[in-house]
Amino acid sequence: QVQLVESGGGLVQPGGSLRLACAASGFTFRDYAIGWFRQAPGKEREGVLCISSSGVTSYYIDSVKGRFSVSRDNAKNTVYLRMDSLKPEDTAVYYCAARLYGCFRNRETYNRWGQGNQVTVSS
Repeated sequence: QVQLVESGGGLVQPGGSLRLACAASGFTFRDYAIGWFRQAPGKEREGVLCISSSGVTSYYIDSVKGRFSVSRDNAKNTVYLRMDSLKPEDTAVYYCAARLYGCFRNRETYNRWGQGNQVTVSS
């Protein structure tokens, strides 16, 4: 069974940090790019960043550059999204998604999705 399961979200104060994990099963993880998307209330789901099967990162939102980073551990079939210096505008449901090989901004090209994980940045 193909699955992506996210963990690690929660409530954090502005300026704080969180690390989300996306654990995969049921497919050849090392061949897939993993993208992170987020959806704030009343807004469209948007791409945040992506890590390709070869480990190259692509950023899709300028405001997260220098604050968010992504890594993958193919031995554990897991991708990690590290979020530092969090701001209230980062509040959203965060999703990981998989597509074969390379990254792409368009969410419709991703065919495997996690269930989403709430991140709330508030004092």
